[in-house]
Amino acid sequence: MTKVVMVVDMQRGFTDPKAALYVGEAGRQIIQPIREILKTELEHGAQVIFTRDWHEPDDKEFQMWPPHCIKGTWETEIDPELAEFTKEAILINKRRYSAFFDTNLDEQLKRLAPEAVIVTGVATDICVLFTVADLRNRDYPVVVPANAVASFDSEAHAFSLKHMERILGVTVVSDYDAWQRKQKKELAHA
Repeated sequence: MTKVVMVVDMQRGFTDPKAALYVGEAGRQIIQPIREILKTELEHGAQVIFTRDWHEPDDKEFQMWPPHCIKGTWETEIDPELAEFTKEAILINKRRYSAFFDTNLDEQLKRLAPEAVIVTGVATDICVLFTVADLRNRDYPVVVPANAVASFDSEAHAFSLKHMERILGVTVVSDYDAWQRKQKKELAHA
């Protein structure tokens, strides 16, 4: 089974306390679950895609948000605790919420033809949600491990997970490792 693990915007601009749009401790807490998912899935031949927020200094988005993740700055760097996984990964620089907008992500996914896309990262209610919606609009099966996504706002995080599951048809799992074990057990008994 070909899988893609997508790591959305896990870069210093959101995971470093000194950054303009630091997600907070919730963003730090998902790093270890993301690492575990990446290790497991890479062992099984998955392709990894990292997205990065990547803005021009005068980006219109800064009318809503403080300037952040300006290309060439330290904020665009992948979080140091995840950087080792970028060696074989596809890197998508994006300037809007969805990783599909004005990027080559669609072409990359068509080439890879994954049977499932596992989406992790920040922010659950912004870039993760808009990217997941675009994945589902292209009919990709999507799995979102709830312990590997985070947001600035815990209520928006919870709403977005429910929305992805109920409206977009995403498989939202509380713990990816436990879900994987259950899937394997079900396949063995089939």
